[in-house]
Amino acid sequence: MIEDDAYQGLNHLSTLILTGNPIQSLALGAFSGLSSLQKLVAVETNLASLEDFPIGHLKTLRELNVAHNLIHSFKFPEYFSNLPNLEHLDLSNNKIQNIYHEDLKVLHQMPLLNLSLDLSLNPLDFIEPGTFKEIKLNELTLRSNFNSTHVMKICIQGLAGLKINRLVLGEFKNERILESFDRSVLEGLCNLTFEQFRIAYFSEFPKDDTGLFNCLVNVSVISLLSLDLDSLEALPKDCRWQHLELTNCNFKQFPTLKLNSLKKFVFIDNKHMSTFTKFELPNLQFLDLKRNHLSFKGCCSHTDFGTSKLKHLDLSFNDVITMSSNFLGLEQLEHLDFQHSNLKQANDFSVFLSLRNLRYLDISYTNTQVVFHGIFVGLVSLQTLKMAGNSFQNNLLPDIFTEMTNLTILDLSKCQLERVSQMAFHSLPKLQVLNMSHNKLLSLDTLPYKPLHSLQILDCSFNRIMESKEQELQHLPRSLALLNLTQNDFACVCEHQSFLQWVKDQRQLLVGAEQMMCTQPLDMQDMPVLSFRNATCQMNKMIISVSVLTILLVSVAGALVYKFYFHLMLLAGCKKYGRGESTYDAFVIYSSQDEDWVRNELVKNLEEGVPPFQLCLHYRDFIPGVAIAANIIQEGFHKSRKVIVVVSQHFIQSRWCIFEYEIAQTWQFLSSRAGIIFIVLQKLEKSLLRQQVELYRLLNRNTYLEWEDSVLGRHIFWRRLRKALLDGKPWRPEGTADADSRQQEATAST
Repeated sequence: MIEDDAYQGLNHLSTLILTGNPIQSLALGAFSGLSSLQKLVAVETNLASLEDFPIGHLKTLRELNVAHNLIHSFKFPEYFSNLPNLEHLDLSNNKIQNIYHEDLKVLHQMPLLNLSLDLSLNPLDFIEPGTFKEIKLNELTLRSNFNSTHVMKICIQGLAGLKINRLVLGEFKNERILESFDRSVLEGLCNLTFEQFRIAYFSEFPKDDTGLFNCLVNVSVISLLSLDLDSLEALPKDCRWQHLELTNCNFKQFPTLKLNSLKKFVFIDNKHMSTFTKFELPNLQFLDLKRNHLSFKGCCSHTDFGTSKLKHLDLSFNDVITMSSNFLGLEQLEHLDFQHSNLKQANDFSVFLSLRNLRYLDISYTNTQVVFHGIFVGLVSLQTLKMAGNSFQNNLLPDIFTEMTNLTILDLSKCQLERVSQMAFHSLPKLQVLNMSHNKLLSLDTLPYKPLHSLQILDCSFNRIMESKEQELQHLPRSLALLNLTQNDFACVCEHQSFLQWVKDQRQLLVGAEQMMCTQPLDMQDMPVLSFRNATCQMNKMIISVSVLTILLVSVAGALVYKFYFHLMLLAGCKKYGRGESTYDAFVIYSSQDEDWVRNELVKNLEEGVPPFQLCLHYRDFIPGVAIAANIIQEGFHKSRKVIVVVSQHFIQSRWCIFEYEIAQTWQFLSSRAGIIFIVLQKLEKSLLRQQVELYRLLNRNTYLEWEDSVLGRHIFWRRLRKALLDGKPWRPEGTADADSRQQEATAST
């Protein structure tokens, strides 16, 4: 129920849709107040008659849709004379069976010149002859109305005298009623005056087209949709068709047409043939051959289409098209579409060299790999270039757009691009839209885009971009209004902090900035880029700095401990033993090669001499089971007053000897003793001695003993060595007594 003044006050409402409401009552003032209403939809509202529909005051109404109701009468109510702006009346799928002259009395009195009337899916049985005489309509649609070709023929004859711009006959794909179609059905069309004719979805359409279109010779536009046609061989010679559309008509071979008047030819979705056949259409300007699975062995020149006036050519969604001519005679082309066809030999020469007037070119998904850099030479007027889904040599976009100074739209999506040449866009000052999406770009290198002074939209979505360097972002054109970086592999790490901050600062520029997600690191995966916090980087920097410093200090300390481990052991031993009494008078450092001299000379003369000295010798005094280095320090240095260093050629060449000597130096420093006695067994070459710099310097600065194997030399050597060993030796009386008795025994024996 809709009561009076239900919509009162809605003076600016332009569209009212009541679809699906089971209206039982409409007050006379139900639609009052809708002074600006232009479109009223009352589909499936149980409306039984237009007479009781209270819309006579809606003077602004342009479209009335009362389809799918219960209307039985086609009579136009008197109030239609108050609807001067009505342009479209949809009465489809109602219960109208008969149409009489009286029903259109209003239209005879006040013709609605622009009215389009749809009576489809009404079960028409009869149209009174003369009903539509002198009636002028913009369009009349009669689809799936007749239960036989006989009824259809009678009803078409009832349309005699109708003057109409466009007539549509036929059935719907899922509403097939007629089992067959008789060519005589169309004979009644000779009594109508119309400019455009469309016929669709008739089963069992006549195979022989002879005389079929005799009543259509004066039509300007004819459209045949989903008819079972084999050919168009018998067209009347005086046809004045300017626009012919053949869609899904099951042609077995390409129609051979000879229509001098034809300017526009649309031949699409006819998939039962494979080879294109040349035709002669001298005035053709518009040719659409898409979705036919056609193959072209040689394309394209004016001889293929029998015209040199072609401006629009669509060969998209076909099979193999071999480019063997550079559009000779087709220099007037402005629109060219090859998308989703398989182009061959497009890289062999400058295919488009002659097309200096071309405005639009689409070679998307044509299996073209751009190798030849002159592929687009000649396209000086091109404004739109679409080449998505192709590829480039080495996945690099080269400088191939040199002459396209008028280009405004460029689509390079899905071209597997990994890199862009710095000069790729240098000759495109008017480019406004650039699509680089769905490629394999690893970074947002903006330098190639710097020359694009008119660029407004840049789409780099669905790439592998991780970041862009701060200095590179400065090269983005100032004219840029929208930048799409969604669906990339952004690394939300502190290393890219400047780029991430730039994203936050440029939210107005970036399309879907909220949908830009992090892919690295794992703890930030699938998190919005905008959620990245710079403060985290500052904290991380401090933590990293402290950690690095700590690790550095620990490493240095560890290295020092490792390098001076034994020196530290000496230091610890010095503190432990202090200046307590030593077990040995001297710790002997020597090379194993000089062991005979140590045993037979040094040990025998010092330990058996007067006074006797106790020596620490590794082969005799080191504790088994203890590390050599530990024995050297604990048994050798810590328990000895002095250190005897037996220097020889073998000593200098021994790493163990040098190690013991270096420890001896540290021991001397820590114990504050002048405790190292050097014995040089033989003359040493200076070049050899200089290999151990510190030892060389010590021997030059300090007095050392030199072994000389002679009577006088031995005497002096042992006297000086004993004197050095007695220095700092504690006095022990019992030791003196023993020495005196030994001296007396020695004198007595002498």
